[in-house]
Amino acid sequence: MRFFLYFTRSSIVTTAALLLACSSFAQQPSNAASGQAPKMPPPPKPPALVEPGGPSISLQTSEAVFDIAAGLNACGYDNGLAESDPVREHIREQINQASQQSVEARDARFHLCEFINSHRLAETGRDLAQYVSLALYVTPPPELAPSVEMQDLPPDSTQVVDMLPLLRAFSQAVKLHTIWVENRSVYDEQVARLHDPLTRMITDTNIYLKMPVSSYEDRRFLVVIEPLLSPAETNARVYGTNYVVVASPVNGRINMSEVRHTYLHYEIEPLLYARATAMDRLLPVLKVVRDAPLDFLYRSDIVSLVIECMIRAIEARTMETGVEIPKIPANTAHSELDPLYRARNAALQKDDALREQLVSRDMAAGFVLTQYFYEQLIQFERSPASLKESIGEMVYGMDVPQQMTKLKGIRFAEEGSADVVRRASSKPHGLDLAELDLVKGDPANAASLSETALKQHTAEAGRANFILARADLMTGKMEEAETALRETLRLSSDPRMLAWAHIYLGRILDVQEKRDEAIVEYKAALEMRDTQPDTRFAAENGMKQPFALPHHASSEDDDSDPPSKTQAPPAPSGSRPQ
Repeated sequence: MRFFLYFTRSSIVTTAALLLACSSFAQQPSNAASGQAPKMPPPPKPPALVEPGGPSISLQTSEAVFDIAAGLNACGYDNGLAESDPVREHIREQINQASQQSVEARDARFHLCEFINSHRLAETGRDLAQYVSLALYVTPPPELAPSVEMQDLPPDSTQVVDMLPLLRAFSQAVKLHTIWVENRSVYDEQVARLHDPLTRMITDTNIYLKMPVSSYEDRRFLVVIEPLLSPAETNARVYGTNYVVVASPVNGRINMSEVRHTYLHYEIEPLLYARATAMDRLLPVLKVVRDAPLDFLYRSDIVSLVIECMIRAIEARTMETGVEIPKIPANTAHSELDPLYRARNAALQKDDALREQLVSRDMAAGFVLTQYFYEQLIQFERSPASLKESIGEMVYGMDVPQQMTKLKGIRFAEEGSADVVRRASSKPHGLDLAELDLVKGDPANAASLSETALKQHTAEAGRANFILARADLMTGKMEEAETALRETLRLSSDPRMLAWAHIYLGRILDVQEKRDEAIVEYKAALEMRDTQPDTRFAAENGMKQPFALPHHASSEDDDSDPPSKTQAPPAPSGSRPQ
């Protein structure tokens, strides 16, 4: 079961991995010392489904999501087919029949499938996720066009946005709108069946948090159902103040625990982001989780780690353990109380043990503050104060040295837990391990792992060459690095990787005093679809002035010779662009 929660508003600090020199690809200087508030990136524009002035919480369908899911199903997306609601098989059969009605329909399907197959990712969950990201920012048919400018699309969706013209042609050729209308009643029935369980989940959650429903203005929590997707693949997105979950119902049921996980993010994140500056004192905790099987976000951002630990603690406190706690009737005779109390205490101990087991698994997965918040929540439950009123004390009152002592010697699991947000699915291996080797300053092992991946003809040949190029730069092999970067350009479809490959080539050409050729590379970097500010800054800076290696003057002779044209620029020291 996969659960992806995609943050577009989080400012994740990348390592110095992409530096060819310290003066380039650098973070903007911090304003903390001057007392100025740091500049935050503008919030992402809302998905097409978000209606201004609409309800804070909604359960709905989307014809744009249906069209993209239908296209995927027509082109070999069979994940979870056996477990899906019968309507999925029915719609697939309708599409198959419509595709055979004309040459135009067959051709449209062929070209759409050709695109989808050429953009397939090795990890099936990520493969679907890029299309879900796109679907949320697409206008309804017949337009099926991006609802925002290219630079405002979710980054992963830009890799597949060019499918839209092909999808429009396919939709018109097979009369997909007609198929949608014919099956709309089934979709509406699913919405009706899910309304009460979703409402109950939200009400119960807010009762526990002691917070009113819809307690935030200008915030949205949307659940979008699409039976054409696998029931095992819940996709959740956070776009600024908009939280969207895309799930596939079966017999009127969805994975409500994963929907609730996202809803807890919706309720809790504003409370903790408002206290983000006060969490600097918790930064030592990040040293503890350095080797944990966590996604990079949680190993690098203390606020995100605290949020996830608190959510997991709440889930442990409120989970259904299946243990029935006996009630003692008020009129029970005194002589009969002892066995009833023993049975009740035994059930409570079993219930607590099951909750503690979940906390222990979360701790071993790297969410090392879960136990702390679990204990804090026990006290919270006994207080009349709401979480909004109590959360500050939970965070500010944490004894960090004491927690560090408790965490000393913690042993992490080999793999993260099953529903970790954007998690590494297993212990780093292959190219992931090669990336870590670059961070640790071990280019030889990074190069070896990359070469192994290339020999095995993996689906990530572009990434393998990109890592190999940076490893070559770290060891001064500039010609080899240039060759690997050009292979990256030939094999990769990732906009950020392509942009930085052009930037690196531009810097190498500048060192070789081939300024005109270098400018061509910097311009090519700007033409890629990577919207990250560091990319634009590096490329524009390269066009303004030639890249130059740092000049280290000799202590005996200040007029030392300039670096050789064959000398490699200093290499990056860490991971690929995030």
